[in-house]
Amino acid sequence: MGKLRWILGCVLFLMFARPLFARDKTDILVMKNGDRVQCEVKGLDAGVLYVSLDWADGTVSVDWTKVASLESAQLFVVRTSGGVVYTGPLKTPKTEADRPVTIQVFTAPEQPVTINRAQVVSMVATSDKFWERFNGELSFGSIYSKANTSAQYNLGSQTAYVRERWNAGVNYQSNLSTATGGSTSTRNSVSLAYEHLLRNENWFYAGLSDFLQSQEQDISLQTSLGGGVGRFLKNTDKLSISVLGGGAWQATSYNVAVTSAAKQNVAAALIYGNLKFFKFSKTSLSLSGTVTPALSDPGRVRFDTNAAYYIKIFGNLKWNISFYGNWDNRPPYGVSGSDYGTSSGLSWTYGLK
Repeated sequence: MGKLRWILGCVLFLMFARPLFARDKTDILVMKNGDRVQCEVKGLDAGVLYVSLDWADGTVSVDWTKVASLESAQLFVVRTSGGVVYTGPLKTPKTEADRPVTIQVFTAPEQPVTINRAQVVSMVATSDKFWERFNGELSFGSIYSKANTSAQYNLGSQTAYVRERWNAGVNYQSNLSTATGGSTSTRNSVSLAYEHLLRNENWFYAGLSDFLQSQEQDISLQTSLGGGVGRFLKNTDKLSISVLGGGAWQATSYNVAVTSAAKQNVAAALIYGNLKFFKFSKTSLSLSGTVTPALSDPGRVRFDTNAAYYIKIFGNLKWNISFYGNWDNRPPYGVSGSDYGTSSGLSWTYGLK
């Protein structure tokens, strides 16, 4: 548990030690109905343009399809549905009423790249300052039952560091459940991911690592390291589907009191899939799954999955319901082969949103 506590400490430091920053609201936004707004553009994600206004508290969500023009001197990382990435200030050139709206990204002075607005998947404001490149989310939930004096608590946090052709992220999840007459059960996991776009459209390579403690499966610490090559099968402002294939190594330490197999090392193939669905700023769904068929122990397969559904309440506050699951078809004797559960609570986003 000492190693896991050290890892959790480092992760929580990165997630919570972030500054609150803002820049001058000098960006110009013009809507299709003619409204002209001076604001600070935070970014574009899932078909929603996030802006900050002097006369409004928090971040305002704007329907991207109803924007007529946009101009900002701030640097943005712009990703397209074809997998191409550009960095620079933004401007919308004037077009005739029946012409599709385009966005110009000034990757170099006087050398803009023109992109059809429908091809823009995301825009993330970037900065020369390290701490101002982070986006993330904090969540907490609890359930209490008087009948058997049972309680369940869950805490989660995730953060992402975005650059032009690569991004890195950390995800932390902690679950604790207690009940009268029963033992306390805990589950803690830390996941780290790195993704780098290749020159070929929508192809990327990635590295994944995961650290898991599960009292239900008598796992004191399971370390998983893997990587491979993947591709975005679908990449729009409403839907993202990606798959990855490669290899992984897993080292699992079990409670000695439960099994004689105190530690196991397994080399495995890695198959990973991720799906994200968005509907304006109101709802979103994310689903990921990892299958690791063991190569050094043929016939043994592990499967891990995480799912989350979000509904916006107001501002940066959302309600969420999530599911996690871990399965091992050939666990050591006397050890449970599965651990799964659901949780619900509130989450607060920062950075881009």
